[in-house]
Amino acid sequence: MSTAATASTINGIDTSALLDAVTAISDDASKGTTKWKVTSHWRGGTRSDALVSEYHIGGQRVAKDFTIKIDEPTELCGTNQYANPQEYLLAALNGCMIVGYTAACSMQGIKLEELRIETEGEIDLRGFLGIDPDVKPGYDSLRYTVHIRGDGTPEQFQQVHDLVTKTSPNRFNIGTAIALHSKLVVG
Repeated sequence: MSTAATASTINGIDTSALLDAVTAISDDASKGTTKWKVTSHWRGGTRSDALVSEYHIGGQRVAKDFTIKIDEPTELCGTNQYANPQEYLLAALNGCMIVGYTAACSMQGIKLEELRIETEGEIDLRGFLGIDPDVKPGYDSLRYTVHIRGDGTPEQFQQVHDLVTKTSPNRFNIGTAIALHSKLVVG
């Protein structure tokens, strides 16, 4: 990120605090380690609640208290009361990238007027339902469009876009195969 930030708040980002965090983590990599945890509980049918009670940053535990309610549409045996896991996945991708665009623009002194990301993809339910073993249970690809407007130049916005493409954790996690380790506890 450019260090063209001042002691001001731009786009709701305290650029001085962000620059301080970048400096602190650059000086001591352990301050940049984070650990995220979500515990999900079945609530009957297709309903579940994901509880967020803590995260860790720089070795310090930070308490949180959020519940993410999850359901499926009625066509998939749900009650359609809440977004489904796919919608949360796409929302998490978009939300993570929005943080990146907002922070990068703010650090370059670019004031945003609009930032919107539209993401879509298709899943063939024959894979999920085990009907056809040759059909993937997930996406072949996702497509997203970033709509951005503000006082930056097209070149500046392209630089920000390139930076977010390289550094967004959720873009990386979805776009790159990462190891998943499972453990089953019965009883």
